[in-house]
Amino acid sequence: MKPQHTWEEAVVRWLLETRHKATHEHDKAKLRWLDQYLGGKYLEDIDRTLIDRIKFDRERMCSPATANRYLALVRAILKRACDEWEWLERVPKFKLFREAEGRVRSLNPLEFQALLRELPPHLADMAIFAVATGLRQANVRDMQWQYVDIERQHAWVPGSQHKNGKPHSVPLNDMALAVLTRQLGKHPTQVFTFRGQPIANVNTKAWTGALKRAGIEDFRWHDLRHTFATWHRQAGTPTHELQRLGGWKTGAMVERYAHVAPETLQAAAGRLDAFGSYVTATPKEKGPSPMS
Repeated sequence: MKPQHTWEEAVVRWLLETRHKATHEHDKAKLRWLDQYLGGKYLEDIDRTLIDRIKFDRERMCSPATANRYLALVRAILKRACDEWEWLERVPKFKLFREAEGRVRSLNPLEFQALLRELPPHLADMAIFAVATGLRQANVRDMQWQYVDIERQHAWVPGSQHKNGKPHSVPLNDMALAVLTRQLGKHPTQVFTFRGQPIANVNTKAWTGALKRAGIEDFRWHDLRHTFATWHRQAGTPTHELQRLGGWKTGAMVERYAHVAPETLQAAAGRLDAFGSYVTATPKEKGPSPMS
């Protein structure tokens, strides 16, 4: 008979094995909340009934999408306990909430300029760099000079710091290079600083105040990444290129921006026009049959 293992043992091992993940701290926060339900439980005692209780309790406190992140973490730990550690015979089956289409919120160039005018210089430069590169908040905030080559117009994010776990290459356009040039000499290791110190948080009163003064509502820092993707789509950047530029894992993640620039398909649709002369718009009416 296999020895029984507790949820706490699984959590400790999970955190050790996944400490390289970019979401490590977020996982720890979720696990602290989950402890009220799963703390002290043997893995064999975590069943569908208990998970459904977690599911609906959490959904009352947040969106279905957020609740799904908690459920997915429970499932991932139980699955590893079953498939890799052989601590569990089977993982209980349960469904996640159905999620709506991913939220896409972006700014047009005039709105972005209005925001930049209201931001303090250090946040304005970070916002420009985010839109120029499509990098996520943490990758902009924590960017180090060792990962930047201005001469070759290139930067990169190591796999340990990138969401999909793979190194991400970042070609630098003129907008990004102008920002980096303004940061030279400010800090020996960190690209972006405030009063000579690394930046710990961008969602500050300065950020929210600038949004309010610029008259911009329902906008988060992550929406700068949506702005990057939307502008690229409107400029005609194809899916496979945008996927690589933004570091998305699959092309499906990029297709949600397709609707913002339907005119880019006009040229494709027009390719059939060359065949138009061979197609009659109105078929000729046939005369009466000789047998009629």
